[in-house]
Amino acid sequence: MTIDAIGCQKNIVANIIEKEADYVISLKGNQGNLHKEIKDYLDWAERIGFTEIGYDYCETLEKGHGRIEARRCWVTEEIGWLESKEDWKNLKTVVMVEAIREVIGKEKTVERRYFISSLEANATELLRCVRGHWAIENELHWCLDIGFREDNCQVREAVSAENLATLRHIGINLLKQEKSSKRGIEGKRWESRLG
Repeated sequence: MTIDAIGCQKNIVANIIEKEADYVISLKGNQGNLHKEIKDYLDWAERIGFTEIGYDYCETLEKGHGRIEARRCWVTEEIGWLESKEDWKNLKTVVMVEAIREVIGKEKTVERRYFISSLEANATELLRCVRGHWAIENELHWCLDIGFREDNCQVREAVSAENLATLRHIGINLLKQEKSSKRGIEGKRWESRLG
């Protein structure tokens, strides 16, 4: 199970393990010092080339559409130094993923993200999990914005915004189930208006 940083909660992790599943959870500043400690450790380990630290590593390179994107993943099971490790049920590994993106005519960007996981140190598998999570996130956001113009919505009152988001998700699910048309979400939405 992959979860954004908002789901980096000890009770959520305990529930995942109770259901006999594994987790890969993104880290940000919402868990006290957890993100900072793991970031500092993995950044330091990478600077010294992970000497005397057991780890796994993989790298991917994608080219196309005027851009090159390299992704590097480091993962280690050596977490004895992490004081709060016992608070996170079945925590086995800490993960660092670096994305280096070059687009023709633009400046190169480098982004690092950090994760905790109950999976063993297999960089290829963990990178696949992270990429799969973001692919789903990006696809859903794209559908909501292009098909339903969600980013243009001016409704800000909490209950109304939540209700509209729920209706958009229902709409996307219904349009994805509609198989008589080969058009995309936006096209199917327009067909239903005109039909």
